[in-house]
Amino acid sequence: MIPENSLLDITHCRLCPRNCGINRKERAGFCGEKAAIRCARAALHHWEEPCISGTRGSGTVFFSGCCLKCCFCQNYQISQEGLGKELSPERLAQIFLSLQEQGAHNINLVTGTHFLPGILAALDLARPKLSIPVVYNCGGYEKPEVIQLLDGYVDIYLPDLKYFDSKLSSEYSGAGDYFSVASRAVSAMIAQTGSPVFNEEGIMIRGVLIRHMVLPGSRKDSVSILRWLEENLPKDGFLLSLLSQYTPFYKSSEHPRINRRLTTYEYEKVLEEAVSLGLTRGFMQEKSSAKEEYTPPFDLEGL
Repeated sequence: MIPENSLLDITHCRLCPRNCGINRKERAGFCGEKAAIRCARAALHHWEEPCISGTRGSGTVFFSGCCLKCCFCQNYQISQEGLGKELSPERLAQIFLSLQEQGAHNINLVTGTHFLPGILAALDLARPKLSIPVVYNCGGYEKPEVIQLLDGYVDIYLPDLKYFDSKLSSEYSGAGDYFSVASRAVSAMIAQTGSPVFNEEGIMIRGVLIRHMVLPGSRKDSVSILRWLEENLPKDGFLLSLLSQYTPFYKSSEHPRINRRLTTYEYEKVLEEAVSLGLTRGFMQEKSSAKEEYTPPFDLEGL
């Protein structure tokens, strides 16, 4: 029984920074989802960073709904258009163990915060047999209190750090407070896991890997994020994945500044800044990574 004032009480939902307060047993919250867990895909995924996907793939579970409203979301079919299948915690636990049996290096939970009560129940059910790390893959827009709840459940955090400028985060994701929230969340993740740890295969088994995707026309914002990382986080406390894969998706056409691919010049200038700041632990992408095929088919596979 979840106490009324608990963060996990979704009869007055406060799981994400939106604090919508909606009774999600009766209707959908800001995230677009009611109480029941819904997913769109559960399969081995080979397109994460090498230390996550490895040679066998990451056991990735894509959850429906999202507390961000990114106009360029590549997963918009599930994040904002409602695609997904309802699952019980018991079924979700079975899926975790099935992915492990298929050889997954880890269980990769993609955008699952709004289903946290059910996810934690599923992890509790799977835990006696689950022996691979759990990855929490999110947009970075998380409450530090939620990160605390995940202590003991999550081994690896894979957050985005999307924006520094509140004007950009407001326009593109409907979240003017994005950086103030995400920066605290990322700090809490690092405090919880400590420095990255790898196994003998070079696969990450604990730690934080921060993703930042450079957006067209926003090179200076990316530089501001890099400088914040260098000035405020432990030097060896995280890996950085600097992404060039931006592709105009979903409602990008409504925002002329980002209705194009990233240029080589824009990405290389941001990369040069990262190197000059000593942020060299992590990954960069080739410009050829900006392809739509990096988005998996949301066909309810594995559910």
